Amino acid sequence: MMYGSWCIRRAASSLRRGGQSTNVAFKQLKTLPIQHSRHSVTVATNINTGTRKVVGWWLAGCCGMTVGAVVIGGVTRLTESGLSMVDWHLIKGMKPPHTEEEWMEEFGKYQQYPEFKILNHDMTLKEFKFIWHMEYGHRMWGRMIGVAYFLPMFYFMGRGWLNKGMKIRTGLLGGLLVFQGLLGWYMVKSGLEDNFKSSDIPRVSQYRLASHLGSAFLLYTGLLWTSLSILLPQKPIPTTKAIGSLRRLVYSTKGLVFITALSGAFVAGLDAGLTYNTYPKMADRWLPSDLLNFKPKWLNFFENPTTVQFDHRLLGHATLALVTYTWYKVRKTPGLHPRILLASNLMLGMGWLQVILGISTLLTFVPTHLAATHQSGSLTLLSFTVWLAHELKRIPK
Repeated sequence: MMYGSWCIRRAASSLRRGGQSTNVAFKQLKTLPIQHSRHSVTVATNINTGTRKVVGWWLAGCCGMTVGAVVIGGVTRLTESGLSMVDWHLIKGMKPPHTEEEWMEEFGKYQQYPEFKILNHDMTLKEFKFIWHMEYGHRMWGRMIGVAYFLPMFYFMGRGWLNKGMKIRTGLLGGLLVFQGLLGWYMVKSGLEDNFKSSDIPRVSQYRLASHLGSAFLLYTGLLWTSLSILLPQKPIPTTKAIGSLRRLVYSTKGLVFITALSGAFVAGLDAGLTYNTYPKMADRWLPSDLLNFKPKWLNFFENPTTVQFDHRLLGHATLALVTYTWYKVRKTPGLHPRILLASNLMLGMGWLQVILGISTLLTFVPTHLAATHQSGSLTLLSFTVWLAHELKRIPK
């Protein structure tokens, strides 16, 4: 800091003398060290721009792999493959069966659990291999994310490429990644418990499914936000009351998109999408007769398939209305640069497309391709709202 003050005084003195000294002054000012807030989410300042981009693209790559995990996980659930692997081993579980004897042993394990006994008692070995490979692919993709995240993270830390703020941020995201993997197995275990009746459909707990999906969305959001902070530096925007109000509105929109996505996890966990397959009414009624059948009443919002679908419809419409209103406010707020306008346009388009996908999925009795696209659409919509929020965030002084 003493050296920085000396440089500033000398540069100012040179400016007063004029002539060629002016160029010297500017050169000295350019060499001053940049001071960062202790909350800054950037790479270390002693490395070049290319290295910063390496760190940024590493985070963006992990972000993209998280999208893949969400998509594969959705397809695994929709094909009812998630309960095909009945044990979990971090290293041993990476080796798939090869011989017929190994496959029969794996199939024999599956036959001991409720899904086979109640739902798939006539399943063939060929059919079992399909659902097993679906779940295996999902688990292996998760392990690949772990390798792609932790190995570079430790390397970057060892080389001093991350400042204190980034070390904390990447450490927290790494912890969330580990938690996400453990939560996945905790979710699967709920579908392997031998407490289902013969009339039940064995499935994982909707609470654990929502937690698993929610933590994946949180991990994705953290990776996306941090990579944007490095690869897409924020452009200055005016500090006005209107922009402050818009910033709060965008953050509210982002929160509602996230809540609506979580409610979709409850729809998936209870197969609530197959309860009423009409729109806009539910069996010719605006309020279905079995909306609050469970006791106590609050239980309906989490365990009654009718109420869960009804809530998801309401949240979807509310999200679309808020997304549209947010887009309108962005267009009416002066002083915003083109990147903000682009993010808001993409958010609006994805919001409408997401509602169309949801209605189409409902009316066609939840086909796998449409349902998986609808789930992926929620992550895409969240991405655009996160981008918009990032463009509007306050620049630390």
